[in-house]
Amino acid sequence: MSQRGFFEIGIYRGKTECNVGTLWRSAYQLGAIGIFTIGKRYIHQSSDTCKAYRSIPMREFDDWQQFYDQRPYAAVLIGVEMGGTPLYRFSHPQQAVYLLGAEDNGLPPDILAKCQCVVSLEALQAFSYNVAVAGSIVMYDRMQKRIQRADCLDISA
Repeated sequence: MSQRGFFEIGIYRGKTECNVGTLWRSAYQLGAIGIFTIGKRYIHQSSDTCKAYRSIPMREFDDWQQFYDQRPYAAVLIGVEMGGTPLYRFSHPQQAVYLLGAEDNGLPPDILAKCQCVVSLEALQAFSYNVAVAGSIVMYDRMQKRIQRADCLDISA
């Protein structure tokens, strides 16, 4: 699998520390270079049971503008929100920053307008997932598509 590219994932106005910890653990398992929060509403984060902080950093931004001014250069900003391109049809860019909204409010329209892409997750029963689960699904999809792409390019087979 190609080692080129990178991605980060974060939550805008996250409500609970458990979701951040779960997302952090998944990000570590699925190859993120870091996670971030923007305008957190929880007091502390204590649910990272695999100590992902030892391997990937978490950055905390006070507000949207601070994040936007410091986002990684040349990375595509991708909102994860209902009404976007279905994830199964989405082609992940080499450099990406995935942005999730809090479960109670999602991503506001003015922030969605700043995203270069918006993806949505399909569901059989309802379109709303737990925010950490949604992020984990997106990261898993990215990993699987990269593996498949690398397998297709393997000329030694």
